Amino acid sequence: MKEKIVIKDLHKSFGPKVVLDGLNLTIHESKILCIIGISGVGKSVVLKNLIGILTPDSGKIFVDGEEFTDSSAELRFKILSKYGILFQGAALFDSLNIYDNVAFGLRRKKLLEEQIQLIVPEMLENVGLKDIEAKRPSELSGGMQKRVGLARSIALRPEIMLYDEPTTGVDPITGGAVDRLIKKMRDTFGITSVVVTHDMKSAYRLADQIAMLHAGKIIFSGSPDEFKNTDNAYVKQFIEGKAHGPIAVL
Repeated sequence: MKEKIVIKDLHKSFGPKVVLDGLNLTIHESKILCIIGISGVGKSVVLKNLIGILTPDSGKIFVDGEEFTDSSAELRFKILSKYGILFQGAALFDSLNIYDNVAFGLRRKKLLEEQIQLIVPEMLENVGLKDIEAKRPSELSGGMQKRVGLARSIALRPEIMLYDEPTTGVDPITGGAVDRLIKKMRDTFGITSVVVTHDMKSAYRLADQIAMLHAGKIIFSGSPDEFKNTDNAYVKQFIEGKAHGPIAVL
């Protein structure tokens, strides 16, 4: 399997609070990795370091073998152009209709309007939405807004998609539909996906690989079956949802 993203010995603190403490992780091309862990453990901090919103205190991030952390402006732009992001709340522009939301990134890339007119409905159809281009985000359910956010991201043909808690705030049926869409995007476009979640049902449905973040490090990385059957005490406690023991006091 080809390595798409490699994180080596990543450290990040906020004042006295250590969030990432020597994190190591490899993400393979065209695979879905789910990063799991308790709330506040630093899962979203990993994503923010991947796209440069945060700068690590030390450590390195490589994308397709090229170093992102200390890259030139030109290389940084090249690497960032490989990413698409689906934020927790979809982050749609309330003042724009659905068509203009999906077209937003395409227009920034200076595509011709004739091209955009073909791409927008195709992307919306890919996520199971048709004939909603004239609607506003406020007219859609939370699940539909997430799908529009996904359509906007995949319209730019990213090589890597980052998903921040994609099933938070939606009902179980919609959550399952979102998970199926993430797998469809992987299968259709070969997208490498990194999914931050605390939803174990979602992780089991989605993941080729599950990585558990605890105390600033990845303490387990493996397939869903390996995750379910591990003897790692921290992982077992997380799966069982117990509120006592080593995780609770750290």
